Amino acid sequence: MKKTFSYLACAAVSLTILALACGDSDPPKTPLPLEDGGVLWVQCDPQRGASACGEGEECRYVPFYDRAICVRPCGPQAVCGQEEAACCPTGEERDGGETTFCLPSEVCEATPDAGDDAGAGDGGDGGEETDGGSSGDDGGGSTLDGGDIEVDAGPGTEVDAGPGTVVDAGTEIDAGTVVDAGTEIDAGPGPGTDAGTEIDAGTAIDAGPGPGTDAGTEIDAGTEIDAGTEIDAGTEIDAGTEIDAGTEIDAGPGPGTDAGTSTDAGTSTDAGTGTGTYTNIRIMAANISSGNGQDYDPGHGIRLMQGVDPDVVLIQEFNYRTDSVADISSLVNAVGSGFHYYREEGAQIPNGIISRWPIIQSGEWNDTQVSNRDFAWARIDIPGPKDLWAVSVHLLTSGSGARNNEANLIVNYIRAQIPESDYLVIGGDLNTDSRSESCFSTFAGVVVTSSPYPADKNGNVNTNFSRGKPYDHVLVDADLNQYRQSTVIGSSTFPGGLVLDSRVYTPLSEIAPVQAGDSAASGMQHMGIIKDFRVPAF
Repeated sequence: MKKTFSYLACAAVSLTILALACGDSDPPKTPLPLEDGGVLWVQCDPQRGASACGEGEECRYVPFYDRAICVRPCGPQAVCGQEEAACCPTGEERDGGETTFCLPSEVCEATPDAGDDAGAGDGGDGGEETDGGSSGDDGGGSTLDGGDIEVDAGPGTEVDAGPGTVVDAGTEIDAGTVVDAGTEIDAGPGPGTDAGTEIDAGTAIDAGPGPGTDAGTEIDAGTEIDAGTEIDAGTEIDAGTEIDAGTEIDAGPGPGTDAGTSTDAGTSTDAGTGTGTYTNIRIMAANISSGNGQDYDPGHGIRLMQGVDPDVVLIQEFNYRTDSVADISSLVNAVGSGFHYYREEGAQIPNGIISRWPIIQSGEWNDTQVSNRDFAWARIDIPGPKDLWAVSVHLLTSGSGARNNEANLIVNYIRAQIPESDYLVIGGDLNTDSRSESCFSTFAGVVVTSSPYPADKNGNVNTNFSRGKPYDHVLVDADLNQYRQSTVIGSSTFPGGLVLDSRVYTPLSEIAPVQAGDSAASGMQHMGIIKDFRVPAF
């Protein structure tokens, strides 16, 4: 992300604990706009670790923006390699030396003492604002510090416990912080006062005397990161869930299995085939480019996709920066780390597909009605014995007759190539003025075109910029439609699916990092469409 960062502090703790650890005089600031849509710095979930990050990256919380991002360790033998990034110290010790991470270059420039471990202005006095105390300036030369005297760099003291503070336990890395939980760096009284997790079993400010100051806080044994919770056996990200074995690309025994991929074959997120396993699939149609170039450079559309966390995106006007493989890949990874994609070639405003799961076959079908784009298709290896065939389309605006001609082409291509036993979705910008157009009767030969329809928070089912016409659609075949379920985001439920319009969505916190003005951006094409399905993986 090209955006101005302040220092990072108090990683992987809740906002309540963050306020205690960092001083209530310096709360997290409201996230600022991501100028490039968050491409270089991928958002992640600290409770799930680095699962959303690239190889070798770690998930670090950014209080300045109230979110976590993926960062890559760096050093003399591992430079950052990006002009936007700099190798910044963290104040943490690992393997006998200080840990450093690749962060935006503005982070080091904006941190007065970055890299200055106990400078002249940081005298180590527990009452000074320049000592990592109430001013928020991290006295330890760390871009991931800034707490309330957690790690002091003042001369003559390794661990400062300034007047009135209990955030110190006499160790280099304060007891009860990120490095706690029953390790040598703990100040809890007696054995068994910790829960033995990597992420403190006590509170963010630990080391208090007496029982009850440790073990049994929000991030502890038996809580969210533990047995029987979201990241555990038999829950959402575990046995028989979204990334599961038992698909055509598998390594399990028995017929119909194959050769194991990065998202299958007995990995930590795989539990083999078996009755009762299901996969949740969120499909999005997205002609949500903005600006003057019919592209995703301004970042509004990228944020809109990130906010609803789709598994499959049928994307139109699939242009980004120079359209190089590296640039398109960076957009795709911003939507979902490690996602796969297909983008038609040689088109002015190409169609494409982005997928959480591997694309095992792809191509484009000729649209004889228009010269600057075709119909893009991809065969996706979702968990289970059936594949999902996705067709991304952008029909003409010239008239309903032309659109019906295109619909006939698409239906003929589908009948000639796609097995009826597999799942099918046709989606994208159909440019339809009404739901009574003849193209829907044509599409009805292969997909379901009837209600219920996706709607926004106000019940509006139309999708063009002015919200008066139903331009965009996600249409699935009867096999897939039987597994349709309500779209649930946070505490909001949309029985027919969601029309994503940031201008009317509340609360926006449910679809972070979306900003209220994203759907109103200059040159914004249409609204995004989301439908959800729960498909058996057996």
